[in-house]
Amino acid sequence: MTTVSPPPTGAESTDTNATLEQIANRVLWTSTAIVHHANRVRPNPSGLKVGGHQASCASMVSIMTELWFSQLRSGDRVSVKPHAAPVLHAINHLLGSLDTEKLTQLREFGGLQSYPSRTKDPDPVDYSTGSVGIGATAPIWGTFARRYVNTAFGSGGSGRQYSLVGDAELDEGAVWEAVLDTSVPELGEIVWIVDLNRQSLDRVVPNIAAGRIESMFAAAGWQVITVKWGRLLDELFARPGGDALRTRITEMPNPEYQRLLRCSAEEIRTRLPGDGSGSEQISSVIADLDDDALLAAIRNLGGHDLSALRAAFEQIDDTRPTVILAYTVKGYRLPTQGHPQNHSSLLTVEQFADLADQLGEDPAHPWQRFDTHSPAGQLCAAVAKRLKREHIPAPPPLTVPTDTGRTPSSVSTTQAALGRTLLDLTRQAPDVARRVVTVSPDVSSSTNLAGWLNKVGVWSPAERRDWFDDDSDTLMHWRERPTGQHMELGIAETNLVGLIGELGATWSRWGQPLFPIGVLYDPFVERALEPWSYGIYAGGQSILVGTPAGVTLAPEGGAHQSIKTPSIGLEQPGCVSYEPAFAVDVEWTLLDCLSHMGKPGGRSAYLRLSTRPVEQSLAGVPSDPAARERRRQHVIAGGYVLRRAATPQATLVAVGAMVTEALHAADRLSQIGIDVDVVVVTSPGLLFEALQARNGQGDASSWILDQIFPADRAAPMVSVIDGHPHTLSFLANINRVPSKALGVSNFGQSGSLEDVYRHHGIDEDHLIRAVLDLTAG
Repeated sequence: MTTVSPPPTGAESTDTNATLEQIANRVLWTSTAIVHHANRVRPNPSGLKVGGHQASCASMVSIMTELWFSQLRSGDRVSVKPHAAPVLHAINHLLGSLDTEKLTQLREFGGLQSYPSRTKDPDPVDYSTGSVGIGATAPIWGTFARRYVNTAFGSGGSGRQYSLVGDAELDEGAVWEAVLDTSVPELGEIVWIVDLNRQSLDRVVPNIAAGRIESMFAAAGWQVITVKWGRLLDELFARPGGDALRTRITEMPNPEYQRLLRCSAEEIRTRLPGDGSGSEQISSVIADLDDDALLAAIRNLGGHDLSALRAAFEQIDDTRPTVILAYTVKGYRLPTQGHPQNHSSLLTVEQFADLADQLGEDPAHPWQRFDTHSPAGQLCAAVAKRLKREHIPAPPPLTVPTDTGRTPSSVSTTQAALGRTLLDLTRQAPDVARRVVTVSPDVSSSTNLAGWLNKVGVWSPAERRDWFDDDSDTLMHWRERPTGQHMELGIAETNLVGLIGELGATWSRWGQPLFPIGVLYDPFVERALEPWSYGIYAGGQSILVGTPAGVTLAPEGGAHQSIKTPSIGLEQPGCVSYEPAFAVDVEWTLLDCLSHMGKPGGRSAYLRLSTRPVEQSLAGVPSDPAARERRRQHVIAGGYVLRRAATPQATLVAVGAMVTEALHAADRLSQIGIDVDVVVVTSPGLLFEALQARNGQGDASSWILDQIFPADRAAPMVSVIDGHPHTLSFLANINRVPSKALGVSNFGQSGSLEDVYRHHGIDEDHLIRAVLDLTAG
């Protein structure tokens, strides 16, 4: 662990520092004005608070000024902490990459987003942030993705991956899940800068111990650099008695230090020495400082000293990840600085005018760039030129096959079909298969990926020996190398979805599409859902496979039985979901999902699979090529008719693993004179979108509804799913028929499949009784 100090006075160019300070002042002013205009100037008929974070911006100004105007190169990428978005926009404005009119549109419809958004903001944003912990860790996964692209295609370029992180964000568990991943210590491109202002949303945090944070990063294999003091304080520490002053400030509680920031010079002279053994020495050190110098010194932390920050950047060791802990004051140089509730405080009109006087700005004309002939203007132009990136080429055209021609006939599971389809892809479309990257949180063997893993190898930053390659009893071979196409993570679902999100964004970053597939137990999809959703929002296109799913995992008991996950397909934007019933359904849906990835307008997908053995001949896949293609089109459109009665008295609708029960129930009903249609739904979400479109509430195609639920065959409907029954309850509205929706709405139990299905009312008997209830009389 290293603590850096600013270089001695005169060791750097005075002109350069003066120019950077001028730019920092303008960035502080513009970022503050962006929030001020949105809240105090722009008309707001609703009266609803617009919001913004002037104090959080102010603590980041020096850090971001030094980073952008001294350190960044075109290949670098930066994740900016959410509340510092106006600082990013202010810098982009000075660099000419954001039009002035946009500065007036913070949090306005179609304007600047509340937090940095790669897909919605009009100016350059490298990573979308806003979900705590997710934006901070994104550059880690971006590093994985860039290294993979470089190894596989040689076109990812180079550069550091920066994260600008608030100290309170380090409370988020996702941060430490990522920091502790075993591959991360080998990734020297990663640099985090922690804005250590010791405040959260509500208060001054009493126990933010920088030493503990330093130790945690160091234990994870990171280089730790601390930027604690600015030049003014450093020079005071060098005076006789300065050690006592250093000890006093270092050891005082966070709230006590923050309170000093709200004091007058006279109060500081009384409070700062304290009543300890070094109080007289401290009084002596500050005795000859005038009031302005004392006020400046007490808040002169390293995160606001450009020279100290520059010295920290010079210490970065590019062979391992680095974290820079930069001590700052929240609200630095604003009237709200150091106030425990300044998180979302807004400057009054009078305070804003005072800030303008302090910085030499005009509140009536707040949006100014520098004169192009001034040193600051010339530096802005030079930085804009230095950071200009090459045009991203269009992704290469890829033809994903629609059908491998395989028709499974034996007993199999949809989970097993996943690995088999991937292997088929390596033979039939190797150019597509080489872009598939699977990711798993330590469940590769239990989710049937062993064959695929043996074929393509495991990704690692460096090649590692497989010490079990000569063990005949080892069936899954762990061959780790930079060209491997499977990435194995620890048991950390947030890491998994963060990684597949960044792998799924390579088409837009470097013009090279990848097809990431994350495989995890379905009960843990909900844990991963929020960060995965955020990755989709940020432009990542990926496939999430939840397997095994539902209470069909009967012996595992209630703890490992997913109930709510079928709703994801109905509710998750930018995503289509499938729950295939047969192995061929898995193949067709997976291939179709791949064909919609890695390009503008693409989408993500969620596949819910099962370990239930199913007789594949029940699928009745047509042998005629045209009829087979028709079935395939129905499968990917959301459903198909599996059995058609001459004159249906009811319709049984089943999803995934429940198709076997539906077919057996249909057979028994037929024996008592009740003929039923059996419809397999592969995607409730697509059928819901089709129904919405039919009702004039969307633009999806609705043809599939006429194919599987034609009005002239409308009959009472019983639906069944190994998940919450509301997932299919809308289907009865297609033809407005009486219905019963069967499913799982309570926690599960351990037991045999028959016992568990009976317990939840989704077995054959319950299906038959539901049909009889609807058709009686």
